[in-house]
Amino acid sequence: MDCKKAQGLINAYVDGELELTAALELEAHLENCPQCRALRDQLGGLSRRLREGLTRHAAPAELRERLAPAAVSQPAPPAPHAGWQRRQAFALAASVMLAIVASGGTTYWLTRPPAIEPVAEEVVASHIRSLMPGHLIDIASSDQHTVKPWFDGRVDLAPTVVDFTEQGFPLVGGRLDYIARQPVAAIVYKRRKHFINVFACPTAGGGVELGAARSWTIRGYNLLSWGAGDINYWMVSDAAASDLEALRQLIAQNTGSTRG
Repeated sequence: MDCKKAQGLINAYVDGELELTAALELEAHLENCPQCRALRDQLGGLSRRLREGLTRHAAPAELRERLAPAAVSQPAPPAPHAGWQRRQAFALAASVMLAIVASGGTTYWLTRPPAIEPVAEEVVASHIRSLMPGHLIDIASSDQHTVKPWFDGRVDLAPTVVDFTEQGFPLVGGRLDYIARQPVAAIVYKRRKHFINVFACPTAGGGVELGAARSWTIRGYNLLSWGAGDINYWMVSDAAASDLEALRQLIAQNTGSTRG
């Protein structure tokens, strides 16, 4: 995130109106940018002074009495005809469907199970946090025989870990993360200059059975999710969707899981 984008979000951040993922991105930028941090502090102080100094004025009793009869005498609008209501409902539904199709997310929104959406938001938020300095990996190694044993005893299901350097996806390492109220393994790969987080979430803890692979985009990040045995896999990055699909196929060819 650059300063221009950050400064456009600070007002909403100070007012508590910024969504979680955008807030996390902004906080990561503020941590390393004194100029934007100073602007946040200035606006935050101004907001506090305004809230503390403003006085709420009640309407005079005379004004309330004059307005009350007008409100009572206002005739109620006629009830719409049932056929008109149905036509309006159909028109609204058609408008919503058209907006979904135009957004480019048709497949996801028509097929996703309802419980997937909050988990997907968690996955994106965890990916953004991991990109902050010092948060990406707990075990730094390109050796799959070092990374996989590190997960044993730390998660209920230790996923298969494979280094795909020859295929263009070098293994960077792994870390312990927390998704859907349970500890999960996060395996980190790299594609050129892009980091890719692969989260392995056990389904036994109440997770949704994902089954076939799904792909979509949230906050500009590409996601892939699929199920394999007792594990749900979530992959997220700002790398191209085609790169994520290529990595998913490599992982699927080597997928297996053992209880940790």
